[in-house]
Amino acid sequence: MIRVLVPLVLTGLLVFAVVDILAIDGGRVRSLPKYAWIGLVVLLPLIGPLLWFLVGRERLEPRNHGRYSEAPAVSTGPGRRFGPIAPDDDPDFLGRLSREQQQEERIRELEKRLDELGDDKPEK
Repeated sequence: MIRVLVPLVLTGLLVFAVVDILAIDGGRVRSLPKYAWIGLVVLLPLIGPLLWFLVGRERLEPRNHGRYSEAPAVSTGPGRRFGPIAPDDDPDFLGRLSREQQQEERIRELEKRLDELGDDKPEK
C-alpha cells in the first residue's frame, strides 16, 4: 500500500507545484526565475515542491481583522509589498476629507450668520 501511496503523493505534489509556478504572477516569485523553479521541482521531487511553497512563492498577507481591516491590499511598486493604502494615496479618503472640510466651512458660515441675526434683535 505504501509502495503505491508514496509515489502518488509525490507525483501529485510535483504536478501541483508545477501548475502553481506556471499560474502565479511573475512578480510574486522569489529567489529564482520561474523556469529555474520548475527545474528544481522536477529534479528534486520532494524537496523541490517544499522549497517552492516555503521559499519561492511570495504569499499575500492575510486580512487583518483589527483596526485597519477595511484597507485594500495593493502592490506598492518595485518592492512588491502588499498592505494597506496610505491615506494620502487613497482617493476615497481624500474625497471624504474634502467633503468634511466643506461641511465644516458651511457650519462655520451658518454659525456666523446666526450670530449676526442674534445681534440685530432689539433689547427689551
